[in-house]
Amino acid sequence: MTPFREQNKTTIGTVGLLLILLLIAGAFNADKLPIIGGGAIYKAEFSEAAGLRPTDEVRVAGVKVGKVISVDLAGDHVLVRFRIKNADFGTQSRADIRIKTVLGRKFVMLTPDGPGQMSTSDVIPLSRTSSPYDVSAAFQGLASTVDQIDTKQLERSFKTLADTFRDTPDEVKASLTGLSRLSRTIASRDDQLQLLLKRSAVVTQVLSARDQDLTAFMSDSSLILQELRNRRAAINSLLTTTTQLSEQLIALVRENRATLAPALAKLHDVVLVLKANQDNIDRALPRLATFTRVFSNNLGNGRWFDTLVQNLSSPTGFGPGAATGGTR
Repeated sequence: MTPFREQNKTTIGTVGLLLILLLIAGAFNADKLPIIGGGAIYKAEFSEAAGLRPTDEVRVAGVKVGKVISVDLAGDHVLVRFRIKNADFGTQSRADIRIKTVLGRKFVMLTPDGPGQMSTSDVIPLSRTSSPYDVSAAFQGLASTVDQIDTKQLERSFKTLADTFRDTPDEVKASLTGLSRLSRTIASRDDQLQLLLKRSAVVTQVLSARDQDLTAFMSDSSLILQELRNRRAAINSLLTTTTQLSEQLIALVRENRATLAPALAKLHDVVLVLKANQDNIDRALPRLATFTRVFSNNLGNGRWFDTLVQNLSSPTGFGPGAATGGTR
């Protein structure tokens, strides 16, 4: 069998990437997998959706047991389909839409009631469901319609009402006078109030848009923690192997300490000598380059040195070097 280190790295990398992509796809579609996903689908009727959306949670006694699949209009009411897994609730159970966050997210709260188990063909009727009042939508509607209020006319109406009740008892006159002052205050602060409500609507919309991102971030963090938990054995094996390697290195150094100590001491002395002559070495290196070039030129004719000595006669008085004293 070919060792792992000698196998084709391209093939190993491709297979690893495919496995990672399959794991990511399985994590985002876990509810559709045949073993860990699934669950029974139930239905409930509501008078209004109240901001409920698909993928919102379904809870029993505060514990998440499923999620909303669809929210559809069915005549004069809303039909909500939701998937439940491993939860028992009777035939007279209630379903209520509750507020999950201050940003307007909702969830379905199931209240088990009645004998037996509710059938998937049954529908929880309107008499056993309820929908909350959507405060966020009300404020958004106020922000879009407040600029249509005629504050001047409102002030005149309050003043007319105060004049009409001028002869009434002091308590009533005081109340109407207060209402008149309130209308003048509202009229004087009309621009600031409209600006405040518009900016509040913008802030609410931004937070509502980011709410899904925050939920996705928390879900991704949960997936990362789950993956780390799944890789606990591999991480533990890696740490154990690293510990064993460090112990073997310590034993190796301990066994060869008698040999390594003198060698390191001599190496230390050599380093000290080189450090003491660092300036000389720095000056010698540039000069060595010139010497090497001239030396190479002298060896240009193979293994022979070409030299010339002036005023040196041949021992016999004749020959190639008789006139110049050349030698080879």
